[in-house]
Amino acid sequence: MLSAARTELRKTSLRLGTMARFYSPEGSTGAPRGQSADDAFSKREKANEDFYIKKHEREQLAQLREQLQKQQQKIDNLEEQLRK
Repeated sequence: MLSAARTELRKTSLRLGTMARFYSPEGSTGAPRGQSADDAFSKREKANEDFYIKKHEREQLAQLREQLQKQQQKIDNLEEQLRK
C-alpha cells in the first residue's frame, strides 16, 4: 500500500516536472489595441519620447563638437611647434 502511494506520487511529480509554458516568440506584446490606437495618450507619449530622443541627440552633438574643438586646438598647437 505504501509502495503504491509512492509510485503514484512519483508519477504525479514526473507529470508536473514535464509541464512547459509556451511564450510567443517576440515576447510580451501587451494588450492588442483596436481603433483607438491613435488616441491622444498615444500621440502625447510618442511626442514625449521624440522630445527626449532629440534632446539626448543634441547633448551628444554638443559633446562631440566640444571634443572636436579640443582636438583641433591640439592639432594647431602641434603644427605651431613644428613650424618653430
